[in-house]
Amino acid sequence: MNRVYDRLVTLLHNKFEVPADRVEPTATLGELDLDSLAVVELYVTLQEEWGIALDDSAASAELTVAEVAHSVSEQLPLPTEPVPHDGSGR
Repeated sequence: MNRVYDRLVTLLHNKFEVPADRVEPTATLGELDLDSLAVVELYVTLQEEWGIALDDSAASAELTVAEVAHSVSEQLPLPTEPVPHDGSGR
């Protein structure tokens, strides 16, 4: 997948003690046994770690792991393309 998804899986496993083999893109946070307080804590952790602002009011146990990863990815700046160094200026 991508780095945000991979980090989310690691975070769910290490901080929230979700077995890594249970974390799948389509699994909801509720299916991973995160209650509403844990979901908010997850959102706060993601915001602090990535330096982004997420809509806390959208935090829900009904969200899938893929949806959470997408929410984070949307807030990250797009990588810029490197400037060519061939002297053409293009």
